[in-house]
Amino acid sequence: MPNYQLSMPNAQLPIINAQCPITNYQCPMPNAQFPMPNYQLPMINLKSKIPHLKSPKLMLLLLTALILGINACAAPQETQKNKLAEDLKTAQQSNSTLTLNKVTLEQANEKGETFWKVNSKNAVYSKDQKIVNVQKPVGKLFQDGKEIYDIQGETGQVFQEGNQVFLKGNIVATDLKNGVVLRGNELEWRPKEDVLVVRNNLTGQNKQVTASAKEARVFSRAKRMELFGSVVANVKDPILQLRTEHLVWFVEQQKVHSDQPTQIDRYKDKTVTDSGFADKVDVDLKTKIATLTQNAQLMPSDPPLQIESSLMSWNFPAQIVVSPGPVKIFHRVEKVTMTGDVGRGDLDKKIFYLTGNVVGIGEKRESQLNTDRVTWYLTNQTFDAEGNVVYKQLNPVFNLTGPRAAGELKNQTVIVKGDGAGGQVVTEFVPDEKKGILDSR
Repeated sequence: MPNYQLSMPNAQLPIINAQCPITNYQCPMPNAQFPMPNYQLPMINLKSKIPHLKSPKLMLLLLTALILGINACAAPQETQKNKLAEDLKTAQQSNSTLTLNKVTLEQANEKGETFWKVNSKNAVYSKDQKIVNVQKPVGKLFQDGKEIYDIQGETGQVFQEGNQVFLKGNIVATDLKNGVVLRGNELEWRPKEDVLVVRNNLTGQNKQVTASAKEARVFSRAKRMELFGSVVANVKDPILQLRTEHLVWFVEQQKVHSDQPTQIDRYKDKTVTDSGFADKVDVDLKTKIATLTQNAQLMPSDPPLQIESSLMSWNFPAQIVVSPGPVKIFHRVEKVTMTGDVGRGDLDKKIFYLTGNVVGIGEKRESQLNTDRVTWYLTNQTFDAEGNVVYKQLNPVFNLTGPRAAGELKNQTVIVKGDGAGGQVVTEFVPDEKKGILDSR
């Protein structure tokens, strides 16, 4: 039997618990017309009032037979019955499809809560494949009976079981609660798993963040969005760019998190001023503070430092860097390194404070400073050290100890002082022809 098309301008296509009131069909006159302006065509999990009619297949056959019967009204009634029986048998053995124009597809769960509602310019229902192919779909997705997304695309597929919706081409999905707009070329909605997937040339944005990736998975109940594959996220305030392979975006909490190696670049006038790296990164978009964990590294351009630690926080507005654990700071121009158990740096004022087992090394002239606490003034490369100061120099060779010290590692100028409470300065000096500068008190 050939494929038949039924055009129903106002038809709606409910999917669950649809009722079919048709019990008998009669043809009273040869040229009778059969208008069906608001007829509802059941598609999935049908329940019919007709005895023994329990499947969508039989319902579709009945509707097909009904349409065929209208065109045969001019024939005698007995002849029509024979023809109808033959057409039913033929349709049952065929792979017929049904095409509907300007329809609404809707699906609900066992509680009666709507899963999704899709309006389509054109819908083709295939019995064997148990799917509906739709053209120019526009609709809404629901969770717990509430609208959560507006969606649209070029084409789509609605599965008869009602568990999945696929859209393809020029996808636009808008979160109705937080305003995030996702665009891509493929969309998949799995309501029972609480996941919306948008992939293929994905972009997403709201007032704070614009992101791109290979795929996004949105979990409405958990209130999070996960981005996968070549993720690039641009933050508008402060102006940042994050690059990683996996990023979790907690939109309502205004936070982003990555459990994969991530690079953060800070921009000013479209130029990168500072860069950060870590195996794990958290950025609080509200407080504008980033936390870098495991193999954390920060490289500001002014001052030209390389800061390394297992954990550090980066306050963007204040330009404050804090490391509660062991930290290493390397001045990339002067070749001076400072390490300590705890560190805090003010990048605007260009001052660093180190505490606990502090070691400073000047690579140019092979000098070393050990102390309990140090304040490092990066602008002029001077320092103030306090507590158990030990200064060693190889050119000329000497050792210097005392309670306090000040000076410059880069040119070997050091002043060691007593503490005024009996603390002594001890100097061990080895004469050398080369000039060294030493001033001790």
